[in-house]
Amino acid sequence: MKRKVIQIALLLVFFTSCVGKFETKKVPAPGAPGKSSVWAYAGKTGIGTSYNSYSNETETISKVWFSVAQGILTETMFGLIHESQIKEMQFIVVGKDFVDYEKSDTKSTIEYLHADEQGRPLSLAYKIITTDIEGKYEIEKHIFTNPDEQSLFVRTIFRANENGITPYLYLNPHVENTGSGDVASVDRKTMHAFQNNTHLTLLSSKKFEVVSTGFVGVSDGISELKKHGKLINLYNTTGDIPGNVAAIAQLKEMNKKGVEYNFSIGFGHSLKESRKAASNTLASGYNKVLKHYNGEGENLGWEDYISSLSELPKMYGSTTDNGKLLNISAMVLKAQEDKSNPGALIASLSNPWGETASAEKPSTGYKAVWPRDFYQCAMALLAMGDIETPLVAFEYLQKVQVQKETPGNKGVTGWFLQKTHVDGEIEWISIQLDQTAMPIMLGWRLWKAGILSNEKAIYWYNQMLKSAATFLVDGGEVDIDWNKIIIVPPKTQQERWEEQPGYSPSTTAAVISGLVCAADFAMLSGDEANAEKFLNAADKFEKQLEETMYTTKGEVGDGNYFVRITSNNNPNDGEKIIANNGKKAMNETLILDAGFLELVRYGVRKANSESILESVEELDMPREENLQVKYLFKFEGDDNSYPGWRRYGNDGYGESVLDGSNYGTQDDTHRGRVWPFFTGERGHYELAKAAESNELDIDKLKNTYVKALEYFANEGGMLPEQVWDGVGVNAANYKTGETTNSATPLAWTHAEYIKLVRSISDQKVWDRYSIVEQRYSK
Repeated sequence: MKRKVIQIALLLVFFTSCVGKFETKKVPAPGAPGKSSVWAYAGKTGIGTSYNSYSNETETISKVWFSVAQGILTETMFGLIHESQIKEMQFIVVGKDFVDYEKSDTKSTIEYLHADEQGRPLSLAYKIITTDIEGKYEIEKHIFTNPDEQSLFVRTIFRANENGITPYLYLNPHVENTGSGDVASVDRKTMHAFQNNTHLTLLSSKKFEVVSTGFVGVSDGISELKKHGKLINLYNTTGDIPGNVAAIAQLKEMNKKGVEYNFSIGFGHSLKESRKAASNTLASGYNKVLKHYNGEGENLGWEDYISSLSELPKMYGSTTDNGKLLNISAMVLKAQEDKSNPGALIASLSNPWGETASAEKPSTGYKAVWPRDFYQCAMALLAMGDIETPLVAFEYLQKVQVQKETPGNKGVTGWFLQKTHVDGEIEWISIQLDQTAMPIMLGWRLWKAGILSNEKAIYWYNQMLKSAATFLVDGGEVDIDWNKIIIVPPKTQQERWEEQPGYSPSTTAAVISGLVCAADFAMLSGDEANAEKFLNAADKFEKQLEETMYTTKGEVGDGNYFVRITSNNNPNDGEKIIANNGKKAMNETLILDAGFLELVRYGVRKANSESILESVEELDMPREENLQVKYLFKFEGDDNSYPGWRRYGNDGYGESVLDGSNYGTQDDTHRGRVWPFFTGERGHYELAKAAESNELDIDKLKNTYVKALEYFANEGGMLPEQVWDGVGVNAANYKTGETTNSATPLAWTHAEYIKLVRSISDQKVWDRYSIVEQRYSK
């Protein structure tokens, strides 16, 4: 604490000396700690970071990520990919009779600053234009990071169609991934905030007309702008009491010609480091920084990554937008990899339902590792011809596998942790058997692709995969922190939605496939005893699929179908699955999902198997809204309908049907919406079915499932977790099929789109395991 007080005192001396000619209060801003902090809107229309190669050890690794939503800069990270430092930066516009917030009082457009001749984006650099509803002004922003520094570049051009319109820059830091522990200071060209030893500094290319800092909701200047149309009380520091702080600066009055500012936000572990990063970025200039970010000329950047994807050009013809979303998806997946822990692929660069999610304590949100989502991403990157990232990702997985040395572990080893920070710090610890199978499956694909040599395959079998497969057969006594349970596969503690224990078709599909792949590794390694053990278990689980997970006494349709999950091994006893997400417990035969299609995807069942065909029919049936899974969507300018599916009936992970409020409070009014990646999963199934029947119609598949996913992408090309399905109160005024505020971009959705395009291009399912198919789907 003494060190922090000294640090604050030095900063006060520095910033007081820089204040200049405008009057500021020499006492700290009042109102600490300010309004309780929350995160930003989670429906991102863009994300970005610099591209770095694994091979160039001499280059600077820029560890800065940013996101864009509602036309403004939102969560910006520095350090580890989940370590947010900024909640948002926006402009507040004051005119003769109005005060507008950029994020809520304007409409916005977004486009990519760098694209090829066909309009396919070549980097994650954005041009965003926000315009007020009456057309009085517009704000144009160009946003990207500096590959040579820990910094962000924001060029802003203000234009007005009438006099007397003045913009104010408003910055709300959330340093060290929390919103109410910051200290801030300002001067005529600088905004600075810090918490502990993490600092950010915003530098402006032009002096501010007036600048102040204060506590959000109390002394941040907003109320003064609303009441007086200008800032009255000015403060150059928030003092030594941390809180939810903001900085605000008056800029030059807008005009028709345009007023241009360049802003750079630098990050570091001292004021000096963050200021230097921002200063160097401004000194380098817009053109130099952007060209490096893009990878133009001799610079290493995003162009280089796109050009390295050998399969991408072949895949463009299997899209309906000429490959635009394919390029975006490639970069989005690569951008969501941590740079301190290469290979750590996260689920989404967002906090779900962020603007109502508390930021009082650190939270990773979806900026974390789940081996299941991770697998989807690695397989999609491999599908495009990226042979480096999937291998680095595979090798990373050992960091999140439970070992004897895993903190808090006193039980069985070999399984993979449910959710971790990118550095391996444990967050959630439930057992999900598919997450232990998928690393084996990924390793097998890398081996068969020649990316893992035989020697390396044997090494990783003994180092990681053998113990994972052993756990999938034997299970055992789990004893880690609160989680003390005996696992008897294929019964899982949780299925892929992290909610229910029991026998799950999707989980078991992965377990069977993982074991068959593990047996192949074992044979290569000369471990014939374990090869036999793994295959025997896989065969046993495969033979029991219909017996343990397929009801013949269901309450939907003719009563014959795979259930979502059964809590015991009897799908006909009417047992209730447990309540979750505010929804009441229900008879297991009432709850349907599409998880059984994973049996077809991996090769455990043929697409035309009777149990699969029956289940598809029941899944798609119209039912009461709470239990219905399939929905059809129409999009402007297109008379066709496009399919989408919810996770399962009785899903409560979404907005309230009564008032449209965000998910957060668990009650029976909330409803899980349609998840677009199920459209991709269904497209894979329909491809497999058509191929089996010799009725393959590639154009129909492309113009139904690929096109639907392209429609589900938002204006920035970001694919979401959920889209609005039209059920219940629409408080946010979403269009049907539009991205909701759950989490965007979702890596899994982008991955599913890529894999579907590759599958259609190849005219066979990309995720199909030949060794599994040969054993069970002859």
